[in-house]
Parts: sequence; structure tokens; C-alpha cells
Amino acid sequence: MHAKGTLLEALGIEIVSIGKGEVVATMPVNERTRQPFGYLHGGASVALAETVASYGSVALINLDTHTCFGLEINANHIKAKKDGIVTARAKTIHQGRTTMVWEIKIVDEKEQLLCVSRCTVAVVEKK
Repeated sequence: MHAKGTLLEALGIEIVSIGKGEVVATMPVNERTRQPFGYLHGGASVALAETVASYGSVALINLDTHTCFGLEINANHIKAKKDGIVTARAKTIHQGRTTMVWEIKIVDEKEQLLCVSRCTVAVVEKK
């Protein structure tokens, strides 16, 4: 998968690692990801969370026969951040035939929790 011309490129999201049931990615906190008051935008955090859940889901399905889409996501924004890098770590907590559920924690450089999210991904058979 490539990020060129996608939301990942626009937000500066970089995938660090993809393993079975685990994904790590980073995103800068800068002019592209801040809200007008100078803090990391909650929507950027949610986009990062859904990105890692989606990449993780893709790694667990047969792309010749299936695809996947974000079905539901929620997020609790716990701490604000003005600059630097945030890291999202996703772990699968349910891997079913038609859905997967991921828990995502977004932390700062000091491992302080900024956001916790849960994302449900639909696994759909290609037609």
C-alpha cells in the first residue's frame, strides 16, 4: 500500500511496523495536524487511530478475496499536545470473520497517554 496522494501523506502519518494483530505508526504535531488554537486536532488523532486499525486489518485478511472498511470509531482525548511527534499503537482485541475490533493508544514522546480509541473494522467479501 502506498501513502502518496492520501490522507496519510497529508497528515504526515508514517507506518513504523505491522505485525500480526499489532501496528505502530507516528504522526507529527504541526500546522497540518493542529486545530486553530494550536493543539493537536482530535480529528487528526482519530484519523491516525483508524489508519493503524485499517492497516492491521489488511494484514490479517486475504486481499484477493476480501477488503475492509472502518465501521465505527470512538476516541477519548485525554491530554493536549502542541508540537512534536505522537505514536499510535494498535492491538486487535477481536478478530472475527466479518469484523475486527482494535484498541488504539496514542502517546507522546514521554509515553504519556494522549488519546485512547476503539475502532471496529468490517471485513467484506469482494464481488
